Amino acid sequence: MKYLSIADAEGFIASALEAEKVPAADAKIIANLMVQSDLAGADGHGIFRLPAYLKRIRAGGVNLQPNIRVEREQGATALINGDNALGHLVMNRAVELALEKVKQHSVCWIGSHFGNHSGAASVYVRKLAEQGYIGIYMAVGNANHMAPWGGIDLLLSTNPIAIAVPAGKEPIVLLDIATTVAAYGKVKVAAQKGESIPDDWMIDKQGKPITDPKRSAEGSLLPIGGYKGYGLAVMIGLLAGALNNAAVGKGTIDFNAHHDLVTNTGQTIIAVDPSAFGNKDDFIARVIELVNDLKSSTTLPGVKEIRVPGEGAAKTMAERQKLGIPVSPELLDALNACARECGITSLVL
Repeated sequence: MKYLSIADAEGFIASALEAEKVPAADAKIIANLMVQSDLAGADGHGIFRLPAYLKRIRAGGVNLQPNIRVEREQGATALINGDNALGHLVMNRAVELALEKVKQHSVCWIGSHFGNHSGAASVYVRKLAEQGYIGIYMAVGNANHMAPWGGIDLLLSTNPIAIAVPAGKEPIVLLDIATTVAAYGKVKVAAQKGESIPDDWMIDKQGKPITDPKRSAEGSLLPIGGYKGYGLAVMIGLLAGALNNAAVGKGTIDFNAHHDLVTNTGQTIIAVDPSAFGNKDDFIARVIELVNDLKSSTTLPGVKEIRVPGEGAAKTMAERQKLGIPVSPELLDALNACARECGITSLVL
């Protein structure tokens, strides 16, 4: 495994996007947000996605001169029309608006439609938590990879949810999960590396495990917690998709297969100011107290430590800020194929 510096990763992504007519300012924002996914350890959502984004741009599936705008607004709520822009730009605007509204109302709910894939959910709630707010994110995934509990028709996506809670000078307590046992991006990464996947990630139409990621089109991802994860995926689909007049269920477009079609991706950002409920410092103290209680609790035999949500991502981020982003030989080949297609300098690691 070799490593790509943060600066070089952002520069490479921005250069590739600009070569495909993405405005320079937008390319810079997108590159930064993509790399934030990698820094958090979400390897299936960062620079890995560049080839797919470029295919979509070339096929005319995204609008490179979008008018991202507030379509509806009422009090602490707003609906953003992403105008089929690259997803990172839509969610960047949603976070900006959330920060404006939470300062005014103490809580806000921002929905968006006509967006696109925007990387790891943690990137956006982290931005809110870094400013001292609680952040919640929900989205309808960009392809249906999960059947309803007990069924075989692919009617649901991985529908992620992320929650970030500030903890003062301590690491942000942050949960970022798909409602499936594994995000589909992890399946794609495994397929690229020629690796197998665990037998509890996917099943075929007879209910038997799929361990070859190259057979993923033959089956369904499994929900977390059985029927409970299925139920959670449905509710997120309603809140991030149906509520926002965005695609959900049969209306979801598989952006892996149809690079030229408008996905109408639905996403939701919620921001909460802890000071609306009491002294903010006292709240932070209670957060830290719970984290310490959890981490100092008695472990099962063979367990070295108790971890809390976000701790692993914080460690990965610290490591990668020093070492850079790990790039497998297979990913390097894919990125250099992009370089040749875009007419930019290849990566040498």
